[in-house]
Amino acid sequence: MILVMGSTGNIGSELVGILAAAGEPVRALSRKPPASPPAGVEYVTGDLDDPASLAPALDGATGVFLLPGYRDMPGVLGEARRAGVSRVVQLSGGSAGSGDMTNAVTRYMVVTERAVHDSGLPWTILRPAAFMSNALRWLPQLRAGDTLRLPFAGVRTATVDPHDIAAVAAKALLEDGHAGQTYYPTGPESLLPAEQVAILADVLGRDLRFEAQPDVEARAEMSEQMPVAYVDAFFDFYVNGSLDESAVRSTVQDITGTPPRTFRQWAETHAAAFA
Repeated sequence: MILVMGSTGNIGSELVGILAAAGEPVRALSRKPPASPPAGVEYVTGDLDDPASLAPALDGATGVFLLPGYRDMPGVLGEARRAGVSRVVQLSGGSAGSGDMTNAVTRYMVVTERAVHDSGLPWTILRPAAFMSNALRWLPQLRAGDTLRLPFAGVRTATVDPHDIAAVAAKALLEDGHAGQTYYPTGPESLLPAEQVAILADVLGRDLRFEAQPDVEARAEMSEQMPVAYVDAFFDFYVNGSLDESAVRSTVQDITGTPPRTFRQWAETHAAAFA
């Protein structure tokens, strides 16, 4: 039995689908289970900020997929250890390798990874590049017109399909040989925001226009949506250049035996979401 935490998120939902399609028993942690669960998937509730509440969800689980950043990660991992879990796959981020505790995003990734390392459980860490699904944040602008005004215009990223991250996670949860490894899933190409917009325009058959959003405007807009410490963190990553996600890596191919999906393939799969 594999327990997937964050089962309705970008990666968790893909992982639940991959495991269920492979015939693996799946238990999905969710605050609000779907009305019609997929075959082979058991939805359970629990609070990751209250580790004791996870005991029923962990009962009988052999592997766990975890998200980062919860208040008591040692407590969550302690519950997993008491339940007899033998494999943990922990989602993290590329910036964790810097160890920069002054960056709010990096800090919670580092704290999470340290908890996993200290847990006594066999672990695999995933530090993926930025998600292709981040393009869904463009939906309000796409509903308003054909101009996409986006930040960090000069930053290349080897964005990765969440499905491919989930595929790597599934291998680490189901197969031997991944304990103690840190993997860096990326997509097969490094793209600028303008190049992503051009691909999306072609897929959707729309004459989309890209505009670079000035940093001052981007900071003001982001500050309305998230804590200032996180805004500072993203500006540290993409303006100061403390995080480089431009490198294309062979991780997805190496672990899954399947090439990572391109941004075009992701856009074609999710075109209906942009309608």
